[in-house]
Amino acid sequence: MVDLKSQYKRLKKEIDPAIQAVIDSGTFIKGPALKTFEKNLAKYLGVKHVIGVANGTDALQIALMALDLKLGDEIIVPAFTYAATAEVIGLLGLRPVMVDVYEDTFNINTDKIRKAITPRTRAIVPVHLYGQTSDMEGVLSIAKEFGLKIVEDNAQALGADYSFSSGQQVKSGTIGDIGCTSFFPSKNLGCFGDGGAIFTNSDELAEDVRMIANHGQRKKYYHDVLGVNSRLDTIQAAVLDVKLKHLDDFAARRNKVADAYDVAFADLNEIEIPFRSNFSTHVFHQYTLKVKNGRRDGLKVHLQDKGVPSMIYYPLPLYKQDAFKEYFTEAKLVNTELLCDQVLSLPIHTEMQEDVQAYIIKSVKEFVQ
Repeated sequence: MVDLKSQYKRLKKEIDPAIQAVIDSGTFIKGPALKTFEKNLAKYLGVKHVIGVANGTDALQIALMALDLKLGDEIIVPAFTYAATAEVIGLLGLRPVMVDVYEDTFNINTDKIRKAITPRTRAIVPVHLYGQTSDMEGVLSIAKEFGLKIVEDNAQALGADYSFSSGQQVKSGTIGDIGCTSFFPSKNLGCFGDGGAIFTNSDELAEDVRMIANHGQRKKYYHDVLGVNSRLDTIQAAVLDVKLKHLDDFAARRNKVADAYDVAFADLNEIEIPFRSNFSTHVFHQYTLKVKNGRRDGLKVHLQDKGVPSMIYYPLPLYKQDAFKEYFTEAKLVNTELLCDQVLSLPIHTEMQEDVQAYIIKSVKEFVQ
Protein backbone atom coordinates (compact mmCIF):
# COMPACT_ATOMS: atom_id res chain seq x y z
CA MET A 1 0.00 0.00 0.00
CA VAL A 2 2.98 2.32 0.61
CA ASP A 3 6.67 2.20 -0.32
CA LEU A 4 8.52 3.58 2.68
CA LYS A 5 11.83 2.00 1.71
CA SER A 6 12.03 3.83 -1.62
CA GLN A 7 11.04 7.10 0.02
CA TYR A 8 13.82 6.67 2.56
CA LYS A 9 16.38 5.97 -0.17
CA ARG A 10 15.36 9.17 -1.96
CA LEU A 11 15.74 11.23 1.24
CA LYS A 12 18.61 9.24 2.74
CA LYS A 13 21.21 12.00 2.35
CA GLU A 14 19.05 14.30 4.49
CA ILE A 15 17.69 11.78 6.99
CA ASP A 16 20.88 9.94 7.94
CA PRO A 17 22.78 13.05 9.11
CA ALA A 18 19.74 14.20 11.10
CA ILE A 19 19.59 10.87 12.94
CA GLN A 20 23.36 10.80 13.46
CA ALA A 21 23.28 14.30 14.95
CA VAL A 22 20.88 13.12 17.64
CA ILE A 23 23.00 10.05 18.37
CA ASP A 24 26.11 12.19 18.62
CA SER A 25 24.40 14.60 21.00
CA GLY A 26 23.03 11.87 23.28
CA THR A 27 19.80 13.88 23.80
CA PHE A 28 17.30 11.15 22.97
CA ILE A 29 14.42 12.57 25.03
CA LYS A 30 13.30 16.20 24.66
CA GLY A 31 16.41 17.12 22.72
CA PRO A 32 16.90 20.22 20.57
CA ALA A 33 15.62 18.44 17.44
CA LEU A 34 12.21 18.04 19.07
CA LYS A 35 11.91 21.75 19.79
CA THR A 36 13.04 22.55 16.26
CA PHE A 37 10.47 20.24 14.73
CA GLU A 38 7.63 21.54 16.92
CA LYS A 39 8.55 25.09 15.94
CA ASN A 40 8.76 24.28 12.22
CA LEU A 41 5.50 22.34 12.19
CA ALA A 42 3.76 25.18 14.02
CA LYS A 43 5.03 27.59 11.38
CA TYR A 44 3.89 25.29 8.56
CA LEU A 45 0.42 24.92 10.06
CA GLY A 46 0.08 28.57 11.05
CA VAL A 47 -0.71 27.63 14.66
CA LYS A 48 0.77 28.94 17.93
CA HIS A 49 1.57 25.65 19.65
CA VAL A 50 2.62 22.15 18.57
CA ILE A 51 3.31 19.55 21.26
CA GLY A 52 4.89 16.25 20.22
CA VAL A 53 3.54 13.08 21.87
CA ALA A 54 4.14 9.35 21.59
CA ASN A 55 1.42 8.51 19.05
CA GLY A 56 -1.82 9.70 17.52
CA THR A 57 -4.03 7.85 19.99
CA ASP A 58 -2.24 9.53 22.90
CA ALA A 59 -2.77 12.85 21.13
CA LEU A 60 -6.55 12.33 21.12
CA GLN A 61 -6.63 11.15 24.72
CA ILE A 62 -4.50 14.01 26.05
CA ALA A 63 -6.53 16.55 24.07
CA LEU A 64 -9.73 15.33 25.71
CA MET A 65 -8.09 15.26 29.15
CA ALA A 66 -7.16 18.92 28.70
CA LEU A 67 -10.82 19.90 28.26
CA ASP A 68 -11.70 19.16 31.91
CA LEU A 69 -14.59 16.87 31.02
CA LYS A 70 -16.66 14.94 33.58
CA LEU A 71 -17.52 11.24 33.74
CA GLY A 72 -20.47 10.50 31.48
CA ASP A 73 -20.06 13.60 29.31
CA GLU A 74 -20.93 12.92 25.67
CA ILE A 75 -18.58 13.41 22.74
CA ILE A 76 -19.94 13.25 19.19
CA VAL A 77 -17.87 11.26 16.70
CA PRO A 78 -18.43 9.81 13.23
CA ALA A 79 -19.38 6.13 13.17
CA PHE A 80 -17.19 5.60 10.10
CA THR A 81 -13.65 5.98 11.41
CA TYR A 82 -10.80 4.08 13.04
CA ALA A 83 -11.49 2.77 16.54
CA ALA A 84 -8.98 5.08 18.26
CA THR A 85 -11.28 8.08 17.80
CA ALA A 86 -13.94 6.57 20.06
CA GLU A 87 -11.66 4.30 22.06
CA VAL A 88 -10.02 7.11 24.03
CA ILE A 89 -13.42 8.59 24.84
CA GLY A 90 -14.58 5.36 26.46
CA LEU A 91 -11.28 4.88 28.28
CA LEU A 92 -11.73 8.28 29.95
CA GLY A 93 -15.20 7.37 31.22
CA LEU A 94 -16.86 9.59 28.64
CA ARG A 95 -19.55 8.48 26.20
CA PRO A 96 -18.90 8.40 22.44
CA VAL A 97 -22.05 9.33 20.52
CA MET A 98 -21.72 7.93 17.01
CA VAL A 99 -23.40 9.69 14.10
CA ASP A 100 -23.61 9.06 10.39
CA VAL A 101 -21.34 10.50 7.71
CA TYR A 102 -21.83 11.97 4.25
CA GLU A 103 -21.82 9.34 1.54
CA ASP A 104 -19.63 11.41 -0.79
CA THR A 105 -16.88 12.85 1.46
CA PHE A 106 -16.97 10.01 4.05
CA ASN A 107 -16.80 12.69 6.76
CA ILE A 108 -19.15 13.53 9.64
CA ASN A 109 -22.63 14.78 8.69
CA THR A 110 -23.33 18.13 10.34
CA ASP A 111 -27.12 17.62 10.27
CA LYS A 112 -26.63 14.41 12.26
CA ILE A 113 -24.39 16.24 14.75
CA ARG A 114 -27.16 18.71 15.52
CA LYS A 115 -29.74 15.94 16.06
CA ALA A 116 -27.39 14.06 18.42
CA ILE A 117 -26.82 16.94 20.85
CA THR A 118 -28.16 16.48 24.38
CA PRO A 119 -27.64 18.37 27.66
CA ARG A 120 -24.63 16.09 28.29
CA THR A 121 -22.86 16.88 25.00
CA ARG A 122 -19.53 18.62 25.53
CA ALA A 123 -17.44 18.21 22.37
CA ILE A 124 -17.32 17.14 18.73
CA VAL A 125 -14.48 15.13 17.19
CA PRO A 126 -14.60 15.51 13.40
CA VAL A 127 -12.31 13.10 11.58
CA HIS A 128 -10.72 14.31 8.34
CA LEU A 129 -10.89 10.92 6.66
CA TYR A 130 -8.66 9.70 3.82
CA GLY A 131 -7.05 13.11 3.25
CA GLN A 132 -9.64 15.88 3.06
CA THR A 133 -11.30 17.93 5.77
CA SER A 134 -14.77 17.68 7.21
CA ASP A 135 -17.26 20.53 6.76
CA MET A 136 -15.59 22.58 9.47
CA GLU A 137 -17.61 25.73 8.87
CA GLY A 138 -20.73 23.72 9.68
CA VAL A 139 -19.08 22.07 12.69
CA LEU A 140 -17.89 25.44 14.01
CA SER A 141 -21.37 26.94 13.68
CA ILE A 142 -22.93 24.13 15.71
CA ALA A 143 -20.17 24.22 18.32
CA LYS A 144 -20.61 27.95 18.79
CA GLU A 145 -24.40 27.66 19.05
CA PHE A 146 -24.26 24.98 21.75
CA GLY A 147 -21.03 25.94 23.50
CA LEU A 148 -19.13 22.80 22.49
CA LYS A 149 -15.41 22.14 22.11
CA ILE A 150 -13.90 20.79 18.89
CA VAL A 151 -11.04 18.29 18.76
CA GLU A 152 -9.96 17.57 15.18
CA ASP A 153 -8.70 14.09 14.36
CA ASN A 154 -6.26 15.09 11.64
CA ALA A 155 -4.26 11.85 11.44
CA GLN A 156 -5.10 11.31 7.77
CA ALA A 157 -5.18 14.87 6.41
CA LEU A 158 -2.08 16.69 7.65
CA GLY A 159 -1.22 19.36 5.09
CA ALA A 160 -4.71 19.71 3.62
CA ASP A 161 -6.06 23.25 3.20
CA TYR A 162 -9.59 24.18 4.29
CA SER A 163 -11.34 27.15 2.64
CA PHE A 164 -14.07 29.06 4.45
CA SER A 165 -16.91 30.61 2.45
CA SER A 166 -15.26 33.99 3.12
CA GLY A 167 -12.21 32.88 1.16
CA GLN A 168 -10.00 32.47 4.23
CA GLN A 169 -7.79 29.40 3.95
CA VAL A 170 -6.29 27.49 6.88
CA LYS A 171 -4.60 24.16 7.46
CA SER A 172 -6.61 21.18 8.64
CA GLY A 173 -6.19 20.49 12.34
CA THR A 174 -5.93 24.18 13.25
CA ILE A 175 -9.61 25.09 13.02
CA GLY A 176 -11.07 23.72 16.25
CA ASP A 177 -9.91 24.14 19.83
CA ILE A 178 -7.34 21.34 19.49
CA GLY A 179 -6.01 19.35 16.56
CA CYS A 180 -4.38 15.92 16.75
CA THR A 181 -2.30 13.91 14.34
CA SER A 182 -0.37 10.67 14.04
CA PHE A 183 3.12 10.20 12.62
CA PHE A 184 2.69 6.44 12.13
CA PRO A 185 5.13 5.44 9.34
CA SER A 186 2.44 5.09 6.65
CA LYS A 187 0.95 8.54 7.29
CA ASN A 188 1.62 11.38 4.85
CA LEU A 189 4.13 12.74 7.36
CA GLY A 190 5.43 9.56 8.96
CA CYS A 191 8.34 8.83 11.28
CA PHE A 192 10.39 5.65 11.69
CA GLY A 193 8.31 4.34 14.58
CA ASP A 194 5.39 5.76 16.55
CA GLY A 195 4.73 9.44 17.05
CA GLY A 196 2.01 12.06 17.23
CA ALA A 197 1.32 15.71 17.94
CA ILE A 198 -1.27 18.11 19.31
CA PHE A 199 -1.89 21.62 17.93
CA THR A 200 -3.70 24.58 19.45
CA ASN A 201 -3.83 28.37 19.35
CA SER A 202 -4.77 28.51 23.03
CA ASP A 203 -1.93 29.27 25.43
CA GLU A 204 -3.93 27.80 28.31
CA LEU A 205 -4.74 24.55 26.52
CA ALA A 206 -1.13 24.21 25.35
CA GLU A 207 0.12 24.54 28.92
CA ASP A 208 -2.39 21.95 30.14
CA VAL A 209 -1.50 19.55 27.30
CA ARG A 210 2.21 19.77 28.11
CA MET A 211 1.49 19.20 31.78
CA ILE A 212 -0.78 16.19 31.22
CA ALA A 213 1.67 14.59 28.79
CA ASN A 214 4.44 14.98 31.37
CA HIS A 215 2.91 13.01 34.27
CA GLY A 216 0.70 15.95 35.21
CA GLN A 217 3.62 18.09 36.33
CA ARG A 218 4.48 21.68 35.49
CA LYS A 219 7.45 21.60 37.83
CA LYS A 220 9.58 18.48 38.10
CA TYR A 221 8.40 16.12 40.86
CA TYR A 222 5.35 18.31 41.61
CA HIS A 223 2.26 16.68 40.10
CA ASP A 224 -0.84 18.87 39.78
CA VAL A 225 -3.11 16.30 38.11
CA LEU A 226 -3.09 12.65 37.08
CA GLY A 227 -1.29 12.70 33.77
CA VAL A 228 0.39 10.31 31.36
CA ASN A 229 3.87 9.76 29.99
CA SER A 230 3.73 10.59 26.30
CA ARG A 231 6.52 12.21 24.33
CA LEU A 232 7.88 12.26 20.81
CA ASP A 233 11.40 10.81 20.80
CA THR A 234 14.12 13.15 19.57
CA ILE A 235 15.25 10.80 16.77
CA GLN A 236 11.70 10.62 15.45
CA ALA A 237 11.44 14.40 15.61
CA ALA A 238 14.66 14.71 13.60
CA VAL A 239 13.29 12.40 10.90
CA LEU A 240 9.99 14.27 10.83
CA ASP A 241 11.71 17.65 10.53
CA VAL A 242 13.46 16.44 7.38
CA LYS A 243 10.25 15.04 5.93
CA LEU A 244 8.25 18.16 6.83
CA LYS A 245 10.22 20.10 4.21
CA HIS A 246 8.87 17.65 1.63
CA LEU A 247 5.28 17.40 2.87
CA ASP A 248 3.74 19.54 0.12
CA ASP A 249 5.71 17.59 -2.47
CA PHE A 250 4.42 14.36 -0.91
CA ALA A 251 0.87 15.64 -1.38
CA ALA A 252 1.57 16.63 -4.99
CA ARG A 253 2.98 13.18 -5.74
CA ARG A 254 -0.03 11.49 -4.17
CA ASN A 255 -2.38 13.74 -6.14
CA LYS A 256 -0.62 12.77 -9.36
CA VAL A 257 -1.31 9.12 -8.60
CA ALA A 258 -4.92 9.92 -7.66
CA ASP A 259 -5.45 11.88 -10.88
CA ALA A 260 -4.23 8.93 -12.95
CA TYR A 261 -6.60 6.61 -11.11
CA ASP A 262 -9.47 9.07 -11.63
CA VAL A 263 -8.94 9.18 -15.39
CA ALA A 264 -8.64 5.40 -15.64
CA PHE A 265 -11.76 4.63 -13.61
CA ALA A 266 -14.02 7.55 -14.55
CA ASP A 267 -16.22 5.58 -16.96
CA LEU A 268 -16.55 2.34 -15.01
CA ASN A 269 -20.18 1.96 -13.95
CA GLU A 270 -19.55 -0.26 -10.94
CA ILE A 271 -16.84 1.96 -9.46
CA GLU A 272 -17.12 5.46 -8.01
CA ILE A 273 -13.92 7.47 -7.74
CA PRO A 274 -13.21 9.66 -4.67
CA PHE A 275 -15.22 12.86 -4.33
CA ARG A 276 -13.28 16.14 -4.17
CA SER A 277 -15.03 18.71 -1.99
CA ASN A 278 -14.94 22.37 -2.97
CA PHE A 279 -13.86 23.52 0.51
CA SER A 280 -10.82 21.29 0.99
CA THR A 281 -7.74 20.23 -0.86
CA HIS A 282 -7.08 16.49 -0.79
CA VAL A 283 -3.75 15.03 0.32
CA PHE A 284 -4.84 11.45 -0.46
CA HIS A 285 -3.69 9.53 2.54
CA GLN A 286 -5.86 6.88 0.93
CA TYR A 287 -7.32 6.52 -2.55
CA THR A 288 -10.67 4.95 -1.76
CA LEU A 289 -13.10 3.65 -4.35
CA LYS A 290 -16.74 2.76 -3.81
CA VAL A 291 -17.42 -0.58 -5.49
CA LYS A 292 -21.11 -1.12 -6.18
CA ASN A 293 -23.47 -4.05 -6.75
CA GLY A 294 -21.92 -6.13 -4.01
CA ARG A 295 -18.69 -6.65 -5.96
CA ARG A 296 -16.22 -5.09 -3.52
CA ASP A 297 -15.08 -8.29 -1.85
CA GLY A 298 -14.77 -10.02 -5.20
CA LEU A 299 -12.56 -7.23 -6.52
CA LYS A 300 -10.38 -7.44 -3.43
CA VAL A 301 -9.85 -11.18 -3.95
CA HIS A 302 -9.15 -10.65 -7.65
CA LEU A 303 -6.51 -8.01 -6.85
CA GLN A 304 -4.94 -10.28 -4.27
CA ASP A 305 -4.68 -13.03 -6.89
CA LYS A 306 -2.92 -10.52 -9.15
CA GLY A 307 -0.45 -9.58 -6.42
CA VAL A 308 -2.04 -6.15 -5.89
CA PRO A 309 -2.63 -5.11 -2.24
CA SER A 310 -5.82 -3.34 -1.25
CA MET A 311 -7.43 -2.48 2.07
CA ILE A 312 -10.91 -1.98 3.46
CA TYR A 313 -10.93 1.10 5.71
CA TYR A 314 -13.28 0.20 7.49
CA PRO A 315 -15.23 -3.08 7.24
CA LEU A 316 -17.46 -2.66 10.31
CA PRO A 317 -19.18 0.41 11.81
CA LEU A 318 -17.89 1.40 15.23
CA TYR A 319 -21.23 0.67 16.84
CA LYS A 320 -21.12 -2.95 15.62
CA GLN A 321 -17.71 -3.54 17.18
CA ASP A 322 -17.98 -5.55 20.39
CA ALA A 323 -16.02 -2.85 22.25
CA PHE A 324 -18.57 -0.13 21.43
CA LYS A 325 -21.97 -1.82 21.33
CA GLU A 326 -23.00 -0.38 24.69
CA TYR A 327 -22.69 3.15 23.35
CA PHE A 328 -25.17 2.81 20.47
CA THR A 329 -28.92 2.33 20.56
CA GLU A 330 -30.09 2.96 16.98
CA ALA A 331 -30.40 0.00 14.65
CA LYS A 332 -28.52 1.36 11.66
CA LEU A 333 -26.70 4.36 10.21
CA VAL A 334 -27.41 4.11 6.50
CA ASN A 335 -24.37 5.77 4.95
CA THR A 336 -21.92 4.23 7.39
CA GLU A 337 -23.16 0.73 6.65
CA LEU A 338 -23.22 1.39 2.91
CA LEU A 339 -19.61 2.57 2.96
CA CYS A 340 -18.47 -0.38 5.07
CA ASP A 341 -19.85 -2.61 2.31
CA GLN A 342 -18.42 -0.62 -0.61
CA VAL A 343 -15.09 1.06 0.18
CA LEU A 344 -11.80 -0.30 -1.13
CA SER A 345 -8.49 1.57 -0.96
CA LEU A 346 -5.82 1.06 -3.61
CA PRO A 347 -2.06 1.57 -3.24
CA ILE A 348 -1.07 5.24 -3.24
CA HIS A 349 2.21 6.74 -2.13
CA THR A 350 4.96 9.18 -3.04
CA GLU A 351 7.13 6.68 -4.92
CA MET A 352 4.53 5.13 -7.24
CA GLN A 353 6.02 4.11 -10.59
CA GLU A 354 3.94 4.51 -13.72
CA ASP A 355 4.29 0.89 -14.79
CA VAL A 356 3.23 -0.34 -11.37
CA GLN A 357 0.18 1.90 -11.36
CA ALA A 358 -0.67 0.81 -14.90
CA TYR A 359 -0.66 -2.80 -13.72
CA ILE A 360 -2.95 -1.94 -10.79
CA ILE A 361 -5.36 -0.13 -13.12
CA LYS A 362 -5.33 -3.02 -15.60
CA SER A 363 -6.03 -5.49 -12.80
CA VAL A 364 -9.03 -3.46 -11.58
CA LYS A 365 -10.46 -3.11 -15.08
CA GLU A 366 -10.14 -6.84 -15.75
CA PHE A 367 -12.66 -7.45 -12.97
CA VAL A 368 -15.19 -4.66 -13.45
CA GLN A 369 -15.35 -4.15 -17.21
